[in-house]
Amino acid sequence: MSETTSDTATPPRVTVERDGHQLLIGLNRPEKRNAADVAMLEQLALAYGELDRDPELRVGVVFAHGDHFTGGLDLADVVPRIGPQGLAMVPEGGIHPWGMDGTRVRKPVVLAVQGTCLTLGIELALASDIVVAADDTVFAQLEVARAILPFGGATTRFARAAGWGDAMRWMLTGDRFDAAEAHRMGLVQEVVPAGEQLARARELAGRIAAQAPLAVQATLANARLAVREGEAAAEARLPHELVRLAQTEDARIGMQAFLTRTDPEFVGR
Repeated sequence: MSETTSDTATPPRVTVERDGHQLLIGLNRPEKRNAADVAMLEQLALAYGELDRDPELRVGVVFAHGDHFTGGLDLADVVPRIGPQGLAMVPEGGIHPWGMDGTRVRKPVVLAVQGTCLTLGIELALASDIVVAADDTVFAQLEVARAILPFGGATTRFARAAGWGDAMRWMLTGDRFDAAEAHRMGLVQEVVPAGEQLARARELAGRIAAQAPLAVQATLANARLAVREGEAAAEARLPHELVRLAQTEDARIGMQAFLTRTDPEFVGR
């Protein structure tokens, strides 16, 4: 296991740690409840870029240091930087963690949340693929109480995940809701005792990383295509993708493992 940190005296806003095929990405401003300033947003985007580019990395796990996932945006730092085209937060080599510029990381992201999870935290959950929440997590999409609107995907994804009425119930009031309600609505997939959320997220990530990575990425891409462009568009791509994957080295490895009743060791080719 290796860790990448900043060379400066200032602790990184986001820690990046490799463990086998997993990339552990940690929000690291616990003294501010992990409120996101521009530095954190940029470093998070760079971590997503690293996950996307490195063929040895198969899945990302995003979590937060400290007691809280995030208190939302650090408005004092972020708002003055919002220009005519919105907020520039993706440096060269980065990928937008919320996918709001039309790009998405091509590999799965498992999210582990706890404590306070406000605004952009919910939107990061909506942009992730699997979410594990501690049972003490408290959520709120409270932009309307700050005289702005959600701009990290809630307006386009919350209703798709939870249904129109539930999404409007929470987005238009800014009220807080708990992990059980988030699970009922489908914002999170599992609720675990507080303190166990990261271990469970890593366990799920390990199960994903053990599968054939090209097949995982193709499955993720086709499902996203169905959401974005409809079932017909996704179904039209299936024959091509099936033929492509059947010709890979991993397909041969998978077949051999099936015939010999052994566990496959996929190579991503």
